[in-house]
Amino acid sequence: MKNVIRLFTVVMLASFLSSCSYNSLVEKREAVSGQWANVETAYQRRSDLIPNLVETVKAGGKYESETLEKVIQARASATSIKLDPSKLTDEDIAKYQAAQQQLSGSLSRLLATVEAYPELQAVKGYSELRVELASTEDKIAFERKKFNDIVQDYNANTSTFPAVITAKMFGFTPKGYFKADAGTENAPKVKF
Repeated sequence: MKNVIRLFTVVMLASFLSSCSYNSLVEKREAVSGQWANVETAYQRRSDLIPNLVETVKAGGKYESETLEKVIQARASATSIKLDPSKLTDEDIAKYQAAQQQLSGSLSRLLATVEAYPELQAVKGYSELRVELASTEDKIAFERKKFNDIVQDYNANTSTFPAVITAKMFGFTPKGYFKADAGTENAPKVKF
């Protein structure tokens, strides 16, 4: 009889602890999904600006078609990757990030090419698009940092007692992080 009472007590205690953790884990998982949507929205905003930028550069009459094609291809590649917020593994985020980095590199080359043509910089709308693009890049960085903060909170919760019991029982798995872009660990060299 004592064993039955002990077993009943353990089951009730585990049930109580897991129910407290479950709601918290659901809220944190939804916060991760919501913030992921914000990250995607920021990247989508950049993607939406690119056709306008390309058309503005084309309107200037002087452009390198290869550079424009690379931007268009990189945009298509970056927008084709869709991730399920419930399965944000490090590998999935790395693939997403790599496609976005390719697009960033293509955009940088396009902007550098435009710098070589002062008359192109005078094309109506180019400077506004460039400012808009810079603002969007800042927004992307902000949303990525916020995403990592929310993922850290979620991952910490799924790994600490008593929530770890609930997490394992109900399949709450750790989420991946955005990492620094390759090469950013080295400061750029400035020469005058």
